[in-house]
Amino acid sequence: MSPTNLLFTFSFIIFTIGFTFRHTHLLSALLCLEGMMLSVFLLMATWSLSSNISSFILPLTVLTLSACEAGIGLALLIASARTHNTANLKNLNLLQC
Repeated sequence: MSPTNLLFTFSFIIFTIGFTFRHTHLLSALLCLEGMMLSVFLLMATWSLSSNISSFILPLTVLTLSACEAGIGLALLIASARTHNTANLKNLNLLQC
């Protein structure tokens, strides 16, 4: 495994640990998810460059889905801040309307 792939793998693991243990605020959870998606995109991009396959369709699809996920997450952050006056995940009850 090359050093760049190892670096992106470690960054994915660090963001996963951060998402698992530090998800008290919705914005920090969204940032961890975005970092995980960015490291997956970079891993796929370096894999497609190093292999004989010159297709960037899969990495660009992952990047597009990551941008959509970020937009939806920020919309949920704004909606929860307006309705509950907080963005802390412990104070939100997602089962209530």
